[in-house]
Amino acid sequence: MHLSEQRIVVTGGVGFLGRYVTAELRRAGVPADRILVPRHADYELTDERAVERMYADMRPTVVIHLAAEVGGIGANRENPGRFFYANMAMGLHLVEHARRVGLAKFVQVGTICAYPKFTPVPFREEDLWNGYPEETNAPYGIAKKSLLVMLQAYRQQYGLNGIYLLPVNLYGPGDDFDPRTSHVIPALIRKFVEAGESGADEVVVWGTGNASREFLYVEDCARGIVLAAERYDSPEPVNLGAGFEITIRELAEKIRELASYKGRLVWDRSKPDGQPRRRLDTSRAAERFGFSAQLGFDDGLRRTIDWFAKNR
Repeated sequence: MHLSEQRIVVTGGVGFLGRYVTAELRRAGVPADRILVPRHADYELTDERAVERMYADMRPTVVIHLAAEVGGIGANRENPGRFFYANMAMGLHLVEHARRVGLAKFVQVGTICAYPKFTPVPFREEDLWNGYPEETNAPYGIAKKSLLVMLQAYRQQYGLNGIYLLPVNLYGPGDDFDPRTSHVIPALIRKFVEAGESGADEVVVWGTGNASREFLYVEDCARGIVLAAERYDSPEPVNLGAGFEITIRELAEKIRELASYKGRLVWDRSKPDGQPRRRLDTSRAAERFGFSAQLGFDDGLRRTIDWFAKNR
């Protein structure tokens, strides 16, 4: 697919990942007036009538669906019903009306939270259904995973070309640093930078530090999404990741060092760790559409810390 010839709607296009995806589309040669971003104030995507109106107004040939209601462990524990409903409803209406208008391609960005809690490492796409997700983020993960089934069913019955991507945890400049909703990297960056400025002698971190995660720089993820939109047309889900694993304890120590914080770490073991381990098998993305992560983790963290220090 030549993306430069398409009219592309990017839901969530003003969000953290969305801003990078729209920039990557422009780099791929898509004219700015063919990149369309529905604003929440104009189109409430959990409302089917608003979705129908969005398709009529914007007349897309491609939809890249990034919009989501999501947060870290705390937000997932506080909003399980809302996160399930909102993410399920948005995807349900967007895919159904993609079928009705004869959309050329639908790109669904899913979530690593869809994998089972005890998935063998590295996570392979074939393991996606071999168990229940980690409990704190299961409602969000299952809502997103159900859209994979919907896209595969719609491909089989209606011929809708829908693809499904599974990005690992993202980070980078412009991330959500709100302590109520942020994920682990922006949460730790904010804690260490503010503790250093205030002279606090300790920083409290949730959990034991033993869980592990994989992280993908947001600009790399955006490049992977655009490559898939251009080159991938199969029903099988595809992981997008960087192919490495780091414990939360190691991560916290690394961010503390990069943020030049001299105080001590205190682990609040009364708080959950979340999924025990996360690391993806990224071979399918490399084989099917030539994607691999480029930016090193330390460089990405430095860019993110510098951005927060300058822009908060």
